[in-house]
Amino acid sequence: MKKQKTISVMIPCYNEEENARPIYEAVRDELQRSCPNYDYEILFIDNKSKDRTREIIEEICAENRRVKAIFNVKNFGQFNSPYYGITQTSGDCTITICADFQDPVEMIPKFVREWEKGYKIVIGRKTRSEENPMIYFLRGCYYKLLRKMSSVEMIEQFTGFGLYDKSFVQTLRDLHDPIPFIRGIVAELGPERKEIEYEQPRRRAGKTHNNFLSLYDATMLSFTSYTKAGMRLASFLGFFMAGVSLLAALVMLIAKLCMWDRFVAGYAPMVIAIFLVGGIQLAFLGFLGEYVMSMNIRLMNRPLVVEERRINFDDDEAQDAEDERASG
Repeated sequence: MKKQKTISVMIPCYNEEENARPIYEAVRDELQRSCPNYDYEILFIDNKSKDRTREIIEEICAENRRVKAIFNVKNFGQFNSPYYGITQTSGDCTITICADFQDPVEMIPKFVREWEKGYKIVIGRKTRSEENPMIYFLRGCYYKLLRKMSSVEMIEQFTGFGLYDKSFVQTLRDLHDPIPFIRGIVAELGPERKEIEYEQPRRRAGKTHNNFLSLYDATMLSFTSYTKAGMRLASFLGFFMAGVSLLAALVMLIAKLCMWDRFVAGYAPMVIAIFLVGGIQLAFLGFLGEYVMSMNIRLMNRPLVVEERRINFDDDEAQDAEDERASG
């Protein structure tokens, strides 16, 4: 008898007490209704929530053995925790979906249909969003800039929402990158993919955890991982400023020799030039520091996350032991 394929759905959480149960019920109902010929598992990975999210997830795990959970000992950031969650799934494919309902649950059967056609990666790409129009516009500018500056063809308006075949999930496991950027990895290492457009709805409940610092972290991680443009721009601008400075020095010397001091009198031009060059230098020193910090983290090779505990994984361990006995 042919073994039933399993769909894994990975849901990262941080302070989602208002959304944890509704997203579980929505995903479960969608899988049972639209994908009845598949088995399923739902994996919550909680990034050290400070509200009742963990209690609710524990209740769900007690009700349904197909639901698993990983609780981190602390918050490991917006990239590490979801990435680690993907690598801990056991299905024939893994679908990542946010707990806040901004990733439409109705996309699940669309992803699965394309996967069955042979695509190893099926992703959702936003065409419109009900979020702040200015934020959406700035995101679009960021994606376009990154795409132009990177040697890898980056995917515009892609948040990581999509389906990944188990073969690509294994690729993610083998990378051992302590600061993974899933959006770039899909573009760089992923096989031929299918993109499905969707409109992103508003967050169902709760408050977004994205702020200036988190968005800045995402921007810097993508730039330091996939572009050399920052440092090259610093070099080109450095040569340009050196040329301008040399030209200015020659103009000052000629003016002095020709007794044109009155045209270059005062310290204002010098002060402006010093502040301008100093500001440019500090900006690019900061950019260089981002590259150095990124390199330092990768060289230390620390784990993606540290688990506090996991729930409902004992069935998998028992099944693995049984498979080993059967093969032995």
